[in-house]
Parts: sequence; C-alpha cells; structure tokens
Amino acid sequence: MPKVISWSTIIAWMVIDPMKVLVTYTSRTSNTKKVAQAIYEEIEEEKAIKEFDDVTTLDNYDLVFVGFPVENFGPCEKAKEFLKSFCVGKTIVLFITHAAPEYLKFVPGWLVKCIRAASESNVGAVFNCQGELAEDVRQGMLKSPDPMIRLWAEKSSKTKGQPDATRIERARLFVREIMEK
Repeated sequence: MPKVISWSTIIAWMVIDPMKVLVTYTSRTSNTKKVAQAIYEEIEEEKAIKEFDDVTTLDNYDLVFVGFPVENFGPCEKAKEFLKSFCVGKTIVLFITHAAPEYLKFVPGWLVKCIRAASESNVGAVFNCQGELAEDVRQGMLKSPDPMIRLWAEKSSKTKGQPDATRIERARLFVREIMEK
C-alpha cells in the first residue's frame, strides 16, 4: 500500500528557502549611503539595510553587500574593522565610494587594497563610484606636502553632486546583474 503524504509535506518540499540579503555600510558624507539605498531598493529578495554600527551578526544572511568610502587611498578604518569582525567566511559584495573619477589610473590600486581588507571573505564582486569629497578632507588635503594632493583638493569642486544619477543607475544595474547570478 502506498504511503500517504500530507499536502503540508508536499508544499514544504516545494518551497525554496528565500535568499536573505543584507546591505550594510558606513558613510561619512552620505555618498555611500546613497549607493546603499539604491542597492537596497533594487533587491527583490528578503532584505535588510543597516549601518555597520547596527550589525550584530551576519549569520542570518546568504549575501551581504558591504559599502564604505576610500580614505587615505584604501578602505576606511571602520570598514577594515567590520570586514575583520563580521565578514570572515561570508559571501560579500563590496561597494566603494571615493572622490576620484573611476577611470583614473590609481583607482584600481585603491580597490585592490579594499579587496585585500576583505581577504578572509568570499568577495563575489566589487562596485565603485565617485562621490563628493568631504570638506574637512579637502581642507586637510590643501595642507599636504604632496603637490598632487593639494592640486586634487583645489579641483575638488568637480566632485560636487556625486554620486550623480548616472552613477546611481550604474549601481542599480550592478545589483540586477549580481542578483541574476
């Protein structure tokens, strides 16, 4: 005689655990926050958005988007601490903001430093975009002994309004591509 299986058992077999996604970030000037919000809005799966300070564990998430600004030509200190404390062994996607246009030759070196800071994680992808240079950072750069850094600070008005709508749309496209994989 065949074994009778309940409908609840059949339904349980058919239901696939939904992916749980966290978008977490630290943002000094709201640049990274803007990108985080765009990423969050694009995700259709079960999701949450939290600043680094509000994260206590990543255990409940299948995928984590981790965002932070570049400071001193690499990941900010808060990002380094977060990656070391929370992301070991986790699958993560980095999103990084900086005051330089993405095409400048030194940006890839900054990104390498960011990826190295996440070396104990499984980094699935990296998104980066220009953000507006913080005024206090600009003031510090103007006092630098390095003439290139001073020149960059003097031309910082070109960063005003970044990330712009085009860069935000690139972030949205990036997320759609990641989530389709």
